[in-house]
Amino acid sequence: MRMLKLQALLLAVVIAAFPALLPADDHGQVVSVAKTDFAAAGLGRKGLDLLMEKHGRVYIVASPGEMAALAARRIAYTVETTRFLPTGQQGSSAGGGINGAYHSTLEVETELRTLERDHPGLAKVTEVGESLEKRKIYALKISDNASQDENEPAVLFMGCHHAREWISVEVPFLFGKYLLENYDLNQDVRDLVDGSEIWIVPIVNPDGLEYSIHVYRYWRKNRRANTDGTYGVDINRNYGYRWGYDNAGSSGLPGSEVYRGTGPFSEPETAAVRGLFMARDFRAMVSFHSYSQTILFPWGYTVDPAPLEAELNAVAGTMSGLIAAVRGTAYSYGQASRLLYTTNGDTADWTHSIAGAPSFTIELPPVDIDHGGFFNDEAAIGAIFEENLPAMLYLARYAVDHPLPRRKRTPVREDRSAASVIGSGKIVK
Repeated sequence: MRMLKLQALLLAVVIAAFPALLPADDHGQVVSVAKTDFAAAGLGRKGLDLLMEKHGRVYIVASPGEMAALAARRIAYTVETTRFLPTGQQGSSAGGGINGAYHSTLEVETELRTLERDHPGLAKVTEVGESLEKRKIYALKISDNASQDENEPAVLFMGCHHAREWISVEVPFLFGKYLLENYDLNQDVRDLVDGSEIWIVPIVNPDGLEYSIHVYRYWRKNRRANTDGTYGVDINRNYGYRWGYDNAGSSGLPGSEVYRGTGPFSEPETAAVRGLFMARDFRAMVSFHSYSQTILFPWGYTVDPAPLEAELNAVAGTMSGLIAAVRGTAYSYGQASRLLYTTNGDTADWTHSIAGAPSFTIELPPVDIDHGGFFNDEAAIGAIFEENLPAMLYLARYAVDHPLPRRKRTPVREDRSAASVIGSGKIVK
């Protein structure tokens, strides 16, 4: 009882001192649990929002309900929120506004429209879907005849499945900007753009991003109003391949930070990605996230290897080496379920299952929560993009040079939930 009173006191202090981080309806806290208690209680199978493991403790973002469940089970936890407040975004900002140099949804739309205007013929902004709150989901197509329906290999780079991961918006956006601004200056860029379609979707989750900017910085999901009064679906658990495979890689509880939704592609944000991906000859996909400096490839839902594991591992290893060559930043790489934790219904598993396309989740810096977690310093945006640039160029070139038909001869199992939703001949049986 004394421990619970102390935790309640700590929570009250956090709310009083940091109202911008914790709004009145109190979404949750960063808490840590002893690794031994975490394992003994089987919490790894509960679909919790895991942040990291360090010095014998496991860190999670816990909702009020999850904290109550921990207390009811007499699992001691420590509120850690005050340790991980934003850095580099306080006070005045070179970028202006409460999100500083990071882009809001309106700012991204404005920037994309400007690129389209300034690079006629090379850039085309397309509305690929609409969020729950009626915000547009935009894709930037970059090609030598961007307004035409070309029969060229395509590569997809996406950001912001998870609202709080602001840096994941910047890297794909800056990649598109780089390609357009260097088309006339760099022959390799020109050759790549002339021979392919590069598609950039900087913000898959616009509602969540706006909520993270204006209300609660740690918000992760979209803004679905769930039937139990909670909000949000983790849209990176809402794709069709192995959706709902188990309750460790996602959760069926609406209040969970990894809630998978009511069915595969139940959310308009994932449906928008599905429509875009199925309409083009995508030969590679990257979904940017943060944090941990890792390059992850399928499978996420199981520790069993994917049929193309050797190729995925080789490509990821090359990308890791190219990133390190810029300024020494080390990105580990490997199968998602082994290197990080299991997930089901995620983006990379789905795109790989559909087309055999090399598909990667790149977790951007920092390496852990002690180095900033989701709160990257604004001054680091350019450096993070620059070190990822050679890897993105390499993957795009690799995808163009390696047609997919040879991969489609390798069977990739597709679960019936995905097949029933997608209903396309592109599914690899």
